[in-house]
Amino acid sequence: MASASENSENSEKTRIDFHSNVADKLNYTCRLIRKARAANCKVIVFHPDKQVLQSIDAALWTLEETGFLPHVMADDALAAVTPVILSMGKLDQSPHFELLVNLSTRTPENFYLFARMIEIVSSDQEETQLGRERYRQYHQQAFPLSHNVAK
Repeated sequence: MASASENSENSEKTRIDFHSNVADKLNYTCRLIRKARAANCKVIVFHPDKQVLQSIDAALWTLEETGFLPHVMADDALAAVTPVILSMGKLDQSPHFELLVNLSTRTPENFYLFARMIEIVSSDQEETQLGRERYRQYHQQAFPLSHNVAK
């Protein structure tokens, strides 16, 4: 995967996939991470609230009885060698730039350094509206977009 500087100099724009109408963001995110790891993808999960990331951390420990998804917080000493990072910010300092999962209701700084970003939007009316606004902004900036409605 490209480094931050290589990706920012690259003419390819970040691919952005919206997953909307998600009833249980915690469970959905964990399943998404498991699927990404099965494809050998390195993942950064972003949310500015540490409690949300701690909930993801706890859920990843109990996702499967027989499986384990290696993950740490971004400030952990093992972050550079861990495929799943939980981050509250400073995405330009991430150890890898393959897949960014945005759980927040705002556009993460430096998201464009990543090859791909997945926006997870709940079924909450306010969050849905904020997701639509982000979608329009990305569209206006000519990012490649897709939209998936959770069932």
